[in-house]
Amino acid sequence: MIVNLITTVYNFLWGDLFTIPLPGGGSLGISLLILLLIPTGIYFTIRTRFLPIRLFPDMIRALSEKKNEKSSLSSFQTLIVSTATRVGMGNLVGVVAAVSAGGAGAVFWMWVTAIIGSSTAFIEATLAQLHKEEDPLYGGYRGGPAYYIHDLVEDHLKKKKRYVLPAVLFAIAGLICWCGISQVISNSVASSFKNAFSIPPLYTSIMLVILSAIIVLRKNATVKVLDFVVPVMAVCYFFITLFIIAVNFRQIPSVFARIFEEAFGLRQMAAGGFGAVLMNGVKRGLFSNEAGSGSAPCAAAAAECDRPAKAGLVQALGVFVDTIVICSCTAMIMLLAPKDLINGLSGMDLLQTAMQYHLGKFGVIFIALTLFLFSFSTFLGILFYARCNVAYLFGDKWCFQTAYKVLALVMLFIGGIAAYTFVWDLGDVGIGLMTIFNIIALYPLAGEALSELKSYEESKKS
Repeated sequence: MIVNLITTVYNFLWGDLFTIPLPGGGSLGISLLILLLIPTGIYFTIRTRFLPIRLFPDMIRALSEKKNEKSSLSSFQTLIVSTATRVGMGNLVGVVAAVSAGGAGAVFWMWVTAIIGSSTAFIEATLAQLHKEEDPLYGGYRGGPAYYIHDLVEDHLKKKKRYVLPAVLFAIAGLICWCGISQVISNSVASSFKNAFSIPPLYTSIMLVILSAIIVLRKNATVKVLDFVVPVMAVCYFFITLFIIAVNFRQIPSVFARIFEEAFGLRQMAAGGFGAVLMNGVKRGLFSNEAGSGSAPCAAAAAECDRPAKAGLVQALGVFVDTIVICSCTAMIMLLAPKDLINGLSGMDLLQTAMQYHLGKFGVIFIALTLFLFSFSTFLGILFYARCNVAYLFGDKWCFQTAYKVLALVMLFIGGIAAYTFVWDLGDVGIGLMTIFNIIALYPLAGEALSELKSYEESKKS
C-alpha cells in the first residue's frame, strides 16, 4: 500500500500532466514540476531585470565577503556547501541522459535553464538570509524555506506559532528526499567501482559509510572537508576537460555548430529541449542546479553577510558553476568522441567509453573517482542542509541531529548493496514536494528579496 502511494504521488509530480502534440506524430510531455519551475524562473528573471547577466561581476565580487564570527560561514564557504550538492551525479549521469535523449542540442537548453534558474536561486537565497536565525548548536546561523515559510504564515495569521503546517511539510519532505538521495549515491559509487576496479559493492559500501561517519558525526568537520574536496574535484574535472578540448581543438567549431543547430531542430526541440534536459538530465540529477527546490537556501542562510543580496548573488553564481561550467564539461567529453563509437550507448557506459577514447584506461578510472568525489561531497552537503530542517521539527537537541545522521548512514549502506527503486522514487517525491511548497512561498515573499536587491544596487551608487 505504501509503495503504491509513493508511486501514485511520484507519477503525479513527475509524470506528464499534459502533452503537446508535435508534427510527425510525436509529443512533448510536460510534468507538474516543469510547469512550476520554468515559468517561475522566467518570471524572476524578468522581475530582477535579467540579474544573471546584468550583475554577473557582482556575483564574483560577492565571493570576497568576509566573516567576523569564527563559528559562522563566509559567503564562499556556503557556495562550497551548495556546490557540493549541486555538482553531484546530475553533472555526470544527468547530463549523459539529457544528451543521449536529445543530442547535442540538449546542451543549449541546459544553458538556458541555468540562466533562468540563477534568478530563482537569487530570490530563495536572499529570503533565507532575511529570515535566518542564530544556531545555538553548531554556531553561526541557520534558516531556509522552512523558516521563511513559517514567517510568511505567521504574518498572515497575525500571531506567533511554534509550528505551521506548510513549513513542517517542507521540512519532512526535505528529510525524506535526502535519505533517498543517500541510497542513489552509494548505489552509483558501488557500481562504478565494480566496473573500474572490480571491487565488490559490499566493500565499497562499508568504506563509504565508515569514511562518511568519521566526518558527519563530528561537530563541524563537514564544512572543513568540503572546503578542501569541492574545489579540488571541480578544478581537476575542469582541467581534464580543457586538456581534452585542447587535444581536439579542431573539432570545437563543429561541436558548437551541432549544439546550436540541433537545439532548434524539430527532433531536438522535442527530445533535447525542455523535455529531455529537464525531465531526463535534471530530474535524475536532482534538478542539477537545484534552483527552486529549496535545498541551497539552507546553506545560504548560514552565510554571514553585510547585505542579504550578496548571499543571493553567490548562490546565483553557484548555478552557473554547476551548469555552465561542470555540466558543459561532461557534454564536451561526450560530443568530442566519435559518433560511431558511442552510438547506442547510454548512462555511465557512454561517458566511460568516451573517456576511454580520450584518455585510455585512465579515463575510466578517472570517471569512477570523479563520481565518487561528486557523490561523496553531495552526501556531506545534504547532511549540512538537514541540520536546519531537523532543528525546525525537533528543536535544538543533539540526539535528533545525530539520529538523522545515523539514519542517512544506514540508507547509504543499504543503497550500496541493493537498489530499491521505490526508495529512489521516494527521494524524487521528497524533492518534488519541497519544490511545490517552496515555489508557492516564493511568490508572496519575492517582494522582500526584490526590495533588498534594489537597496543593494542603490548602495553601490552612493
